[in-house]
Amino acid sequence: ALYERFLSANCERCWADAPAGAPGSSALLLDWIVPARSGDDAPLSAAATRDALDRLEALGRTPPAATDTAVSEVAPAGPIPGRLRVSLGPPLNDYVGTTIALVPAPARGARPLPPGARYTFTLLLTQAVPAGAEGNAAPRHLVRNALQGTWVAGKGRGQPGWSELRPMRVPDGADVQRLGVAGWLQDADGTVVAAAQAQCAPAAQTAPGGSTAEPK
Repeated sequence: ALYERFLSANCERCWADAPAGAPGSSALLLDWIVPARSGDDAPLSAAATRDALDRLEALGRTPPAATDTAVSEVAPAGPIPGRLRVSLGPPLNDYVGTTIALVPAPARGARPLPPGARYTFTLLLTQAVPAGAEGNAAPRHLVRNALQGTWVAGKGRGQPGWSELRPMRVPDGADVQRLGVAGWLQDADGTVVAAAQAQCAPAAQTAPGGSTAEPK
């Protein structure tokens, strides 16, 4: 499932409090900071993104005064002939290269995708925030940037798979050592048919005195 938590940029308490519920271990967990009418004066405005408003609109939900949680089942009509993969490269001039791809992996019972079938892909740049790192009681997976596009099955070079390579801007203040990517694929009916997440482990940091401190 996609397990998306929306927090108003005005609700500093919501960031500090532990969420009421927790998703299963196989869920794709995301945290969106929703811009507030107070703009840059909102306590969480530095991490707010207008992409959160677009996502709420797509879900048919209104911006919350405090918090809101949306759970979307990943439910393909049948096995798709491949696995969704996402990845990112190292930062360069405030950008990172990201990819989202359907990697061919024929499985028993997998149905071929009909030529001309249209799919919408969503690719997100995320930042992991461990519990207690920024005054948060629980781990967070902040959405820092987002993009969407359309893939038409059977188009392109005639390969059974599909891949997109896109640069994504790293917002000011983002911790590049804790960046990751996540994404999903939706069919023409809006059903999420596949989802994936890649989280790079942060690099070891040098502690005072020259010893190596491994991040927890």
